[in-house]
Amino acid sequence: MKNIIIFIFSIVISNSLFSQVLETTPPPYIKTVQFFGSTEFPGTPIVKLGDPITISFDDLIGDEADYYYTIEHYDFDWTPSNLAKNEYMEGFDDMRILTYLNSYNTLQMYSHYTLSIPNRNTRRLKKSGNYMLKVFNSDKELVFSRKFMVYEDIAIVKVEIRRSRDLKYIDEKQVVYFSIDGSDRIIFKNPDQNLKTLIIQNNNLKNSIYNLKPQYSLGNEFIYRYDQEASFWGGNEYLEFDNKDVRAANMNIRTIELKDIYNTYLFTDKNRSYSPYTYDPDINGNFRVNTIQGEDPTIEAEYTWVHFSLANYENLNGGEIHIFGNFNNFNLDDSTKLTYNPKTERYEGKRLFKQGFYNYKYVLLNPDGTINEGFNSGNFDETENQYTILAYYRDIGGRYDRIIGVGSASSRNISN
Repeated sequence: MKNIIIFIFSIVISNSLFSQVLETTPPPYIKTVQFFGSTEFPGTPIVKLGDPITISFDDLIGDEADYYYTIEHYDFDWTPSNLAKNEYMEGFDDMRILTYLNSYNTLQMYSHYTLSIPNRNTRRLKKSGNYMLKVFNSDKELVFSRKFMVYEDIAIVKVEIRRSRDLKYIDEKQVVYFSIDGSDRIIFKNPDQNLKTLIIQNNNLKNSIYNLKPQYSLGNEFIYRYDQEASFWGGNEYLEFDNKDVRAANMNIRTIELKDIYNTYLFTDKNRSYSPYTYDPDINGNFRVNTIQGEDPTIEAEYTWVHFSLANYENLNGGEIHIFGNFNNFNLDDSTKLTYNPKTERYEGKRLFKQGFYNYKYVLLNPDGTINEGFNSGNFDETENQYTILAYYRDIGGRYDRIIGVGSASSRNISN
């Protein structure tokens, strides 16, 4: 019993440490931050050592302001590593972002900035691990920051998704089983201390599980078959809208009005937690910028006010309803909050979006700061979610935490 208490306490302490280093949310005039690695959708890049990354964003002021970037290396718990900059980077950072274009033929003007790494200044990253990319203005004030991970393809990470063994949650939760196999490429020494793990659901770092200890080993393969400690709420498929055409209503859009800029009104959504699960393929909270009014969506897509409406009759118990998705890196702020309108008896809100296809859902922000994703959507074991596992390892006498392997699996293939 004592060991169980110590284990749970260590997880709580680790969670609090991990969450202390947060990404800085962009100010209101910075919109549509897209961070790409090797995947087709933006998110938190997880890239192989040597592969490129690209970040882009829009400045709605549109005055061709100067922006600069730095790259910092971190350990597993997001504390700065002991490496000097020239040990993990070949070249220089703290350089101006040179690639930008102004919007063309749009009602809302903006400047679109793009930064790719490697480039002629930052030629390559030399070490695996956690990284933070920070963007500053010309006054050296931090504008926003985003995390990314670089891994070495050394260990084999096998992943499978199971239903919960707890009969109370068998229809609501998904459990991640996995193993880390060093094979003959790496010999793990003192794995309880030096081998660490991170489990990510749908590329959302804020809902991650990390630092589980191996339960047993088979030679140089370490097995993780936790039930409660590695379980996630299944959630529900995301809702979606597609406003690539601002001249006519499209998917889930009720009407469009032109005021100072375009206003897009969505159909009223309802509480889905009491309805049976319905398979509706989504992109796990992601988005894609697109327009049919121009050839280059990066500078020809319009910005529109998207109006949300939710018929909710559940007691919020002091909480707040927000829209939620990767359109702003799964952050909740004033722009995502919905307020109750007594005239319509609906929760309503609006947010500025660049034209495209977006996933979203409604979540409850509790007074204690926790997020209940299933409050309006429900939780179902059938929901398709993507899980990614990162294996971190620090060699005996090592000075930083390497990422030595990555594995992933979809709950589409869930089993008992």
